[in-house]
Amino acid sequence: MTAASGGTGRPTGRPPLTEERKAEIRLEIARAAVDLFVTQGVAATSGEQIGAAVGVSARTVWRYFPSKESCVRPLFSAGIDLIAGCLRQWRPGEALEEIMDREFAVEERLLSVPDRTTVGALVRLTRAEPGLRAIWLQTYDEAEPAFARALAERAGLPADDLRPVIQAAMFNAALRAAVEHHAWHTTEPEPEPDPATAQAELMATLRSALAIAAEGFA
Repeated sequence: MTAASGGTGRPTGRPPLTEERKAEIRLEIARAAVDLFVTQGVAATSGEQIGAAVGVSARTVWRYFPSKESCVRPLFSAGIDLIAGCLRQWRPGEALEEIMDREFAVEERLLSVPDRTTVGALVRLTRAEPGLRAIWLQTYDEAEPAFARALAERAGLPADDLRPVIQAAMFNAALRAAVEHHAWHTTEPEPEPDPATAQAELMATLRSALAIAAEGFA
């Protein structure tokens, strides 16, 4: 019996992290990275600083993300994941905006979605930061097959059928254009609106984009 077992025959040390906790850590790192990128720029931000802002080591940061720019990925993908869920639930005859309103009203799901201020600051940074721009575009590229599968299921078509593939590209482009339009054409007012109002403005933009993209769907 070894000392490491504490005399019980069981291993000691911290229990493994749950997937839920890992997701929380990823989101914490993402939010800290955005704050640092906005206040001091991407080039001036290090992995050590990002980790310190969260209370973890730089080694932990690199365990979750391959680069400092990729740290923001959870903030880019959270809203897209919720939209994909809406498309999976969308049935002929239903209004996509109503499903979106219902899904985004679930408080637990909204916890992973960044607020309008964070989204705006982050997307504006992609204009001047090629590394962030690459992550932004890659996130949407990887979301498109999920959109296509959801739309194919809705129409009773194979996942690789051309129609849902093109429809998914339409939705993908509409969402990206809506978020960029909102970020690049909205200046931060003084004083800032309350979080609920700010979030409602972003949601209204996304609803409009989805409604336009959904025109003509049976």
